Amino acid sequence: MTADFVVARNPDPESTLPYLLRIPLGDGVILKARETWPRTAKVYCHRVEEWPEDAEIVERVAVRSCLRRGAAIELVLDRSRENRSQLVLTRTRGRETIFWQTARTNKQARPAVAVPSARASAVRDLEIHVDDRERYAYRFARQQVVVRRSRLAAGDYAILEDGGVVATVERKSLTDLVSSLTSGRLRFQLGELAAVPRAAVVVEDRYSAVFKLDHVRPAAVADGLAECQVRWPAVPVFFAETRPLAEEWTYRFLAAARVGRLEDQHGAAVVASLASAPELAPAPPTPAEVRVWAAAQGLVVSDRGRVPQRLVTAYLDARESGPAGPAG
Repeated sequence: MTADFVVARNPDPESTLPYLLRIPLGDGVILKARETWPRTAKVYCHRVEEWPEDAEIVERVAVRSCLRRGAAIELVLDRSRENRSQLVLTRTRGRETIFWQTARTNKQARPAVAVPSARASAVRDLEIHVDDRERYAYRFARQQVVVRRSRLAAGDYAILEDGGVVATVERKSLTDLVSSLTSGRLRFQLGELAAVPRAAVVVEDRYSAVFKLDHVRPAAVADGLAECQVRWPAVPVFFAETRPLAEEWTYRFLAAARVGRLEDQHGAAVVASLASAPELAPAPPTPAEVRVWAAAQGLVVSDRGRVPQRLVTAYLDARESGPAGPAG
């Protein structure tokens, strides 16, 4: 059993967790992980039974200490930076859940916002198609959305019309973005997205995280992203900071794209009339309005205090039935 902490590439091409971790605790703890280190957020991990023989080693670091304390494994590496972390073992709905965190990511403030549940402007009965190859897909549970699984020609979330994609969003983690950019795959994806009338890429991280990358030159990633935006200006790459915000942005983008499509087909005025909110009920009368009406009808009402409900009801009945003369 090695006393090193080892990071390798996950050879399983269908896994959404691209890295393997080997923790020197007991007989060894082997995990799949989304990142090579929890730099900007907690990293979700999942257990693996065996270490694959053909795993490509990305990093090997000597370990100063690795101890189990209750529900956590405290890992200290023999290096000056990014050396202390903790793996927290919990259970969610009866299943083991593991999060890899550092003191920084554990204390890092979440965005001081509450994701709104209000429907996107001028949109009703929005139907979003999710690519059936997308794992851990957005559910849009906070929004009034019908979600359907489909095989999409471009992107991960889309609005379809007559069987074709009219608006789509490609979702990426920072790791996936960097991997697809350095391998050249992102350019092919952007070419496919550019063929859609309205398309975008949303990244579940901050743009600043690009400049904290260790295993690739940050400047090369920044240059590559800039070149992609110059070459495909109609496909914006949006950094949404967190997964919930990326999901919210995807919903708003697709909703706006649907409105734009309807406006192209029918005109803005028609779309506004179709999507307008139902007419609101008239506001209740003020006490002053009821007193003026009651005095005109020769009804006795005090100048102060609460207006009797019978007078309010009589006023509303008179308003609905039309003008009436003074009581005789």
